[in-house]
Amino acid sequence: MSYILGISAYYHDSAACLLKDAEIIAAAQEERFSRIKNDESFPTEAIKFCLKFANISLAEVDHVVFYEKPFLKFERLLETYVHFAPRGLKSFLKAMPIWLTDKLFIKKNIAKALNTIDPTWEKSRPILFTDHHHAHAASAFYPSPFEKAVVLTVDGVGEWATTTVSIGNSAQLTLKKEINFPNSIGLLYSAFTYYLGFKVNSDEYKVMGLASYGKPIYKALIYDHLIHVKADGSFLLNMHYFDYCTGLSMTNKKFDKLFSHPVRAKDEELLVFHKDLASSIQKVTEEILIKLTQSLYKEFGIENLCLAGGVALNCIINSSIRQHSGFKRIWVQPAAGDAGGALGAAFSIYYAHLSGVRNINLQADGMKQSLLGPCYSQHEVIKTLRAYGLNYEKAEDDLYHRKIAAYLNEGKVIAYFKGRTEFGPRALGCRSILADPRKSEMKAILNAKIKFRESFRPFAPAILEEFADLYFGTGAKNRYMLFTERYLGDHNRHQANHAVLIPGAVHVDGTARVQMVNEAYHPDFHQLITAFYKLTGCPAVINTSLNVMNEPMASSPEDAICCFLNTEIDILAIEGLLIVKKRIGL
Repeated sequence: MSYILGISAYYHDSAACLLKDAEIIAAAQEERFSRIKNDESFPTEAIKFCLKFANISLAEVDHVVFYEKPFLKFERLLETYVHFAPRGLKSFLKAMPIWLTDKLFIKKNIAKALNTIDPTWEKSRPILFTDHHHAHAASAFYPSPFEKAVVLTVDGVGEWATTTVSIGNSAQLTLKKEINFPNSIGLLYSAFTYYLGFKVNSDEYKVMGLASYGKPIYKALIYDHLIHVKADGSFLLNMHYFDYCTGLSMTNKKFDKLFSHPVRAKDEELLVFHKDLASSIQKVTEEILIKLTQSLYKEFGIENLCLAGGVALNCIINSSIRQHSGFKRIWVQPAAGDAGGALGAAFSIYYAHLSGVRNINLQADGMKQSLLGPCYSQHEVIKTLRAYGLNYEKAEDDLYHRKIAAYLNEGKVIAYFKGRTEFGPRALGCRSILADPRKSEMKAILNAKIKFRESFRPFAPAILEEFADLYFGTGAKNRYMLFTERYLGDHNRHQANHAVLIPGAVHVDGTARVQMVNEAYHPDFHQLITAFYKLTGCPAVINTSLNVMNEPMASSPEDAICCFLNTEIDILAIEGLLIVKKRIGL
């Protein structure tokens, strides 16, 4: 038996994961503890949580592995500056001191940080490293329910690679081809994220949401000037329009001139132009990845596809790949971004370094519903509630769920806190804000009064598995909100007399990012939605993350209480306890 600690850090969305052989014991992002969104710092608190949950000391961990190789990254940095010299001198002078005094010594820094966590951890103990994209690929393939699969990873950039293709076969994962920096679909999408006034490596999902409000009228302009796509889906970027190799921004003045607009300021009004541009880059990215995956399906003749890397969180693209690529089954790592690199790094050590044997469950993946973070007892919750001077009502499960259902039926917004925190960006029914999807006005209420975010942002439905086909048609559904489905609308009323409409959970384009709730894998959340269905005939609820804009998802009871008190959420339902705002004079 071996304990393996995987770590991702120092770029964005740092995290830690603990394996016991091939079983995921615990995994968490550092942001959930520090409350700094996309925190890049060493995941000290995440590591402490993993160890505490497993009831072991750091000294009992057999292997520690980091999710990328810093010397290869430094090599890429140097070669890029040399290639573009003398352009980029300012950026070079800013980056070099950081690398020469800190980032080149990541191994030493990790050892020091681990020793601080546990002084019995000897600084001389070996620390292992794996390639960034191999970590992504491992996170996608090894927990998947597939014996054999094509594994595609797409993100901004790792050490050199931006896109890789591997073949997973039992416990083996073999790299077949890659596309290297500066040619990057992830960085192309991030360049438009920057140009549209959003934050890079954080707000790409806003571009995805905004895209549905526009038309892809700039698609030809992008193909003609920014990217050349080959028949097999591989691509080359025209670097004359981008500044990320040598500058301190993503795009340059030539990019501005191409689209006849300057970079949008953060709080500037979103024009039709911005919506059309978001639609255009979304469509271009979608078409490239369809072409790429169609080529991979023809080349390898394997029925299964696994996806990871930040681009794999684009659920619209995932759905298009599922529909058009030819692959029969697709599995996406729910923590597809850099946080999942910690998980993949740990898996790579177990299977490649330790020659672990892979036991595959063809009916289920190994992610445990991605509920891998901290949990809290009712006693701990009560202690925190008392510290805030909050009164609560206690109820047993069935009555508890029926009361929540009744509040939802009244139009109340519920902060729902139960069990372990989700690993990855999606709230899956443990750290969620819930609302009634039958009310079309609920989207505006949630955006304006609860989440404090842009009005164009959509909300997702969590629906009982047994009703998913009725509302969204037959075919593969997903437990992790990683695909969009076409909402059947009024059509479902003709299929069954009891079907009701859920306009509050449907995007402007008639799709929804569906979470299918299975009784076996998520019994508590299934029971709650079932109570709502029995009361209303509606088998779905709106489910969004328990936080406000620019904050990480809630993890602790204190996080949930603060979100409850600082927004217009009506009720906090937390570990069998109900706190009703009107009863506490707020």
